[in-house]
Amino acid sequence: MLKKILVLLCLMAVSQLAHAEEPKPLQLALFEPVQMVPAEESIKGVRLSAFYTVNKDVTGLSIVCLGVNRATGDVSGVEIGLVNWVEGSAYGGQIGIVNHAGERFVGLQYGMVNITEGDLTGIQWGLVNWTEGFMHGMQYGVLNVSKGQSVGLELGLVNYNDSSFQGVQAGFVNYAAEMHGLQVGIVNYTKSLDGLQIGLGNYNGNKDPMEFMVLANWSF
Repeated sequence: MLKKILVLLCLMAVSQLAHAEEPKPLQLALFEPVQMVPAEESIKGVRLSAFYTVNKDVTGLSIVCLGVNRATGDVSGVEIGLVNWVEGSAYGGQIGIVNHAGERFVGLQYGMVNITEGDLTGIQWGLVNWTEGFMHGMQYGVLNVSKGQSVGLELGLVNYNDSSFQGVQAGFVNYAAEMHGLQVGIVNYTKSLDGLQIGLGNYNGNKDPMEFMVLANWSF
């Protein structure tokens, strides 16, 4: 009898643990820890908050009225808030003043400051757009920075790539460590050019055929 009771208790404990780990369909919060679902659990459905909410993984719609949407894991869906902060990867859309993805972002980041610390596949649209890893897509803003290898389009006042850029940079000042494609602006600068530069001042660091030219420079 004692063995049966112990086995039953163990089964109940395992069942409760598995149930606790299942994503919850609804989160309502004022600010963490004053929230319906604890921070260490995940949400699959809708998350609504007044000021600040934290969960692990979030799938679905997440809205904060005057504060921060935060996920310590991954997010799949749409986040709307003053600050949308994902420590893992994000897939879908982030709309806010500051948008952040820690590992990877796929989709649209729309806000004043958009930051992806890992790879970006999609669009960053804001005043400042910053991607640390590989970028495949478009940056549109005042300052666009891509630190890793990039394929796509940068449109802004200042476009800066610290690695290899393949595509089009269009702005007042365009910089790429290696440029494979087209730079259009007032000042265009690259250490190595495989393509065309159009602007008032065009610098090609590999000096083939010319190191500096006005109006246009090229190297193929």
